[in-house]
Amino acid sequence: MNSIPISLRTAPARALMLASVTSPDEAGLCLAAGADIIDAKDPNSGALGALAPQTVEAIVATVRANSANAVSATIGDLPCSVGPITAAAEATARTGVDYVKVGLLPGGNASAVIAGLGEADTGQAGLVGVLFADHGADFSLIPQMARAGFCGVLIDTADKQAGSLTGIMPLEEIAEFVHAARTAGLFAGLAGSLKRSDIESLWTCRPGIMGFRGALCLDSQRTSALDETLVQSIRSALDRVAEACPAGRAKGGDNNTGC
Repeated sequence: MNSIPISLRTAPARALMLASVTSPDEAGLCLAAGADIIDAKDPNSGALGALAPQTVEAIVATVRANSANAVSATIGDLPCSVGPITAAAEATARTGVDYVKVGLLPGGNASAVIAGLGEADTGQAGLVGVLFADHGADFSLIPQMARAGFCGVLIDTADKQAGSLTGIMPLEEIAEFVHAARTAGLFAGLAGSLKRSDIESLWTCRPGIMGFRGALCLDSQRTSALDETLVQSIRSALDRVAEACPAGRAKGGDNNTGC
């Protein structure tokens, strides 16, 4: 498994850029523009829409041929039920990705799903749980993920028409999420219709990863084609905030606050 080079227990020097792609061509574009993690996802099929296994395999092959970057993939917006989710996670892992992203939507037994995933056969692929800010993300699930052997956890949004994560969850609560993940030994990621203008404020929370799709697309529409200039712009913005406010310069020595 390709490792994600961030500390699990201390604030990272910079947030890694996750770029969601729908094809090998988009994966190649994002690699060339500086994305750290290539995330296979179908934006036409929901917040965590799943691509066909053959497409994911082709994306993995493109990334492997051109870089050592990690590849993640989503399993789809599935009901929070052990059987369907574990089966989908195992199938996604067989595509050769490094990380399998699993959304925990409301309406089921999330604790049972997490425990079931801990017993699933995902080979060398690591598990990443996804909580949804617009569905009352339950931070008490984070230690359960750690006990089940997950690698990381993300905060995302289910309704992509409702605006950015920063308009749905207060910054203090986002910082609390990052702290809870890091305390549990998981890497923490932020996603949810993130815009370039969100990067500076979110960096004060010191996430390990920031994930993008709409901000990389023409007209900021997540179902539109990716634009290389926009991908490069997000990459540059992430680098600039890290340079301007290194992890060691957080106020009062607390890495969950800003410079």
